[in-house]
Amino acid sequence: HLNGRGPACPGVETVCVDLADWEATEQALGGVGPVDLLVNNAAVALLQPFLEVTKEAYDMSFNVNLRAVIQVSQIVARGLIARGAPGVIVNVSSQASQRGLTNHSVYCSTKGALDILTKVMAVEHGPHKIRVNAVNPTVVMTPMGQAAWSDPQKAKAMLDRIPLGRFAEVENVVDTILFLLSDRSSMITGSTVPVDGGFLAT
Repeated sequence: HLNGRGPACPGVETVCVDLADWEATEQALGGVGPVDLLVNNAAVALLQPFLEVTKEAYDMSFNVNLRAVIQVSQIVARGLIARGAPGVIVNVSSQASQRGLTNHSVYCSTKGALDILTKVMAVEHGPHKIRVNAVNPTVVMTPMGQAAWSDPQKAKAMLDRIPLGRFAEVENVVDTILFLLSDRSSMITGSTVPVDGGFLAT
């Protein structure tokens, strides 16, 4: 748990760290483990028109949405390989990795990069019995999703492109992640799994 929230149940250890800070992340995770299952879920969405994209937004977005995934996954994968243990990594991507969305040029770019990173990680880690997949949700009704899509007119434009006609609930994404973490998906690696109500099918 790197999101700063308290433990969801007894026995859960919470480590708070700014994932945009390479050195702080390295230090915070140095004593964590062993880790068999990893979900890379932290992300930022800094929305700007393309012509107004700032260096600060670019750096923060790629540092959190891509570089931190590389760093945390390296730490976990090295531990798995050293122990000779199988493992699973799930990267939380987005439908925005595969479709252009207004004002999302940097966000879409980070998620597109995350999708191909997932495939490369799967290729390299497969021989070590480490599976790596991504989930690609549509808008999810988290606080970040509600803040970005609370305008009914903006929401309608997106909902009109989703065949099931609704945004995702957190549980829809969690259930897919749990499947990918489990042995029930033991032959799935290098995949990007839409949880999008059909958005990417249109």
